[in-house]
Amino acid sequence: MAEERTADSRKCGHHHWLLPLGAALGGLLSSACAMSASMGSTQIQVQSGGTSGTSSPIAAGLELVFLLTLVSLLPTILVVMTSFTRIVIVLSFVRTAIGVPQLPPNQVLIGLSLFLTVFVMAPTWQAINRDALQPYLRGEIDQRTALERGLKPLRDFMFRQTRERDIALFMNLGNLPRPRNPDEVPTWVLVPAFILSELKTAFTMGFVLFIPFLVIDLIVSSTLMAMGMIMVPPVVISLPFKLLLFVMVDGWDLLVRSLVTSFGAG
Repeated sequence: MAEERTADSRKCGHHHWLLPLGAALGGLLSSACAMSASMGSTQIQVQSGGTSGTSSPIAAGLELVFLLTLVSLLPTILVVMTSFTRIVIVLSFVRTAIGVPQLPPNQVLIGLSLFLTVFVMAPTWQAINRDALQPYLRGEIDQRTALERGLKPLRDFMFRQTRERDIALFMNLGNLPRPRNPDEVPTWVLVPAFILSELKTAFTMGFVLFIPFLVIDLIVSSTLMAMGMIMVPPVVISLPFKLLLFVMVDGWDLLVRSLVTSFGAG
């Protein structure tokens, strides 16, 4: 009997903690019900731009999906609609031309490209913040107007870096009429034309950067062949000379200066 009482007391002791927990949950539920009752008249409405002034749950859901999709596409927008493409390709060309594919590491090149992109695109970001973001946050304009205003500085930047022949190429591929002014060029035509122009510019700069290092490789190879040292890899001998040349001319300074100034007035 004593053992049964002890077991019962232990069971009761194990279940004693349920009573305060149940009381706390009940208090939370009652407070939540009271809060919902007091806030029942408060509703969050998202206007979908209708003339009747009523909000549509479907329109609000579509706007939310659009915003989430836009946030998920931000990395892609950073890559294809800014100066990032040209910068990272030219830096990769320089690393390959020197002959050290592992140095600088990819993380360093991407980090440098990101910060150079921020520096080059700073005037564009400031224009977007001034003309679109801040008026939208103050409630002066709606989402569509903010998007149109924010897209205009970005389009101006892309137009300054895009060749006319690339725009004409995509206009012809899309069977679109010849535009009379830049405003008639759709954004979905401007973006691929801009990417194509950036690739052409980056490869052109990469070719120019390859020339001095190629000359060093040719000189070293010719010297080794003249000395009869055919079994010695020319890369082993030319690499120190290429590094010495790059350091003596302050190559990183010249490279960054050339990259930034190639975009003109940002």
